[in-house]
Amino acid sequence: MPVRILCTICARGGSKGVPNKNARIVAGQPLLAHTVCQARASGLFEAIAFSSDSELYRELASDAGVDVLVVRPADLASDAAGKLPVIRHAVESAEHLLGWQADIIVDLDCTSPLRLPEDVLAAVAQLREANAGNLITAAPARRSPYFNLVERMPDGRIDLSKRPANPIVRRQDAPECYDMNASIYVWRREALFGRDGLFHPDTALYVMPEERSIDIDSELDFEIVRLLLERRNAA
Repeated sequence: MPVRILCTICARGGSKGVPNKNARIVAGQPLLAHTVCQARASGLFEAIAFSSDSELYRELASDAGVDVLVVRPADLASDAAGKLPVIRHAVESAEHLLGWQADIIVDLDCTSPLRLPEDVLAAVAQLREANAGNLITAAPARRSPYFNLVERMPDGRIDLSKRPANPIVRRQDAPECYDMNASIYVWRREALFGRDGLFHPDTALYVMPEERSIDIDSELDFEIVRLLLERRNAA
């Protein structure tokens, strides 16, 4: 039987760091529309579902061409709401409306819109090839917890976040570390609904370059993403 792949895009209306960011016009269209277009351009999905508590966001997503609109309930739209319950709600709501059940779910975050459709295709292919339960995406970390990332310890000392058994004098000698970029999350359905948390023995990692991995958490992030998207469009 063919594998049915569902895309979810979830956007909460109450952002505080960058108010109303998903509706802001960037490179000629609302920010959230870039993610919808990337999902469509991948040619991978039997359906694209958009979940939000914001009527404006749902209208913009409809204009961008999503297949299913999901109204996110208030208890899943608070600052305390976790990502997994939001995605599970979106999946179950979309499946009910579509009349079929997904085998693989791909969640794309609107605030990390520098991905390419090729990244989405490669992430799903890697999940399937590795027979993984889920997959996350990340970029090589600019700071290493073994070398130049520090934290304040419970006793007040400042120390390396992870002190290795043997001192590391060159960053290149430290174990490889990655920054999650909130761009692409992939699950087999049984893993999404049968497990809690993101990290499991069979979790796979798809590595993306830094220039496609900026997640918008501040006005500075927004301006960098705007510049890069406009430069990409111009090219």
